[in-house]
Amino acid sequence: MGKQARERALPENEAIAVGRMIRCSPRKLNLVAELIRGMPAERALTQLAFSKRSAAVDVRKVLQAAIANAENNQSLDVDRLVVSEASVGKALVMKRFRARARGRAAPIQKPFSNLRVVVREVEEAEEDA
Repeated sequence: MGKQARERALPENEAIAVGRMIRCSPRKLNLVAELIRGMPAERALTQLAFSKRSAAVDVRKVLQAAIANAENNQSLDVDRLVVSEASVGKALVMKRFRARARGRAAPIQKPFSNLRVVVREVEEAEEDA
């Protein structure tokens, strides 16, 4: 019996990886994701390796997962992969408080984010453009 298989949401020349509950605000994570949008995958990995931002470590992990998915699950050529999409979304926000003077409290918000990276295999003619 079991469930019926869903149709694949992405085209055959694309692979996806999703990082959930990344302990970084969506705004900060989006700054790093913006760096790699539209870049060839190899160049994007190098860009993230030398980035000073701490969120670059998490983005790099998700990008490597997307490349591995493309190679192992979709049998795509790793040398022709391009980051077609890198989107960031909100996850939950942990709410804490900091004790202040005279019995008051100040709120602290610790946001989490979700990251979605899609890589696409392109033809040689598109790569040069």
